[in-house]
Amino acid sequence: MMLDWEAAAATDRGRVRRRNEDAFLVLPDRRLYAVADGMGGHAAGNIASALAIRMLETAFARAPSPRIGRDTLAARLAAAFVDANAAIMARSVQRPSETGMGTTLTALATMRSEPLCLIAHIGDSRAYRFRPADTSTALVQLTRDHTWVQQQVEAGALSPAEARVHPWSSILTRVLGMEQPGDADIIVADALPGDTFLLCSDGLTGMMTDDEIATILTQPLALQDIASQLIDAANGAGGRDNVTVALLRALR
Repeated sequence: MMLDWEAAAATDRGRVRRRNEDAFLVLPDRRLYAVADGMGGHAAGNIASALAIRMLETAFARAPSPRIGRDTLAARLAAAFVDANAAIMARSVQRPSETGMGTTLTALATMRSEPLCLIAHIGDSRAYRFRPADTSTALVQLTRDHTWVQQQVEAGALSPAEARVHPWSSILTRVLGMEQPGDADIIVADALPGDTFLLCSDGLTGMMTDDEIATILTQPLALQDIASQLIDAANGAGGRDNVTVALLRALR
């Protein structure tokens, strides 16, 4: 089954930050979408996120062949993350004032030959799949946060509720801009007509619960209107960080 797709994205500085250090990428002709969140509190986070997006776009200068396999596409995504990290590190060396900058990066590529998405991920920007027909688990988080609190949850030291409000919830364990960030996580997700995939920075998930996000995704609205509603809801809840969303919907 081959799927068509529609996409929308939005970003906002939020109610507290002085500048927007997030970036996003929506390239339907290359079947590529991404969200990056420059490290707040570090030098030049906006430059780091823009560099990551630029290197990803360069890696997909041409759309993948319709016959490309998932392993080849996964390798292409992984290589783009390596190149992005190298570019950020090189810039930090060249410009000492920008030393310490870093960024998350969550990228999604759709396949033409199969009803699948491949997601590459480093940091705590997330990818979700919303499947309204599956009422028990309509909204599923596909990525794993690379954070100290997530490690504590997995070790049984913190509950998910405790982790959500922990003062160290923003401490990242893996990020682009490190000497050894580790390989990007690669996730393969199936897609059905009607599914909506959400990529977002933690400016959204830090202000809204998954249930609140799902309620907005349920609305029978144009995808761009849903993106705007998510931004408005995060800001209405306090807007303590930059907030960015990219939405991708599978069509029949």
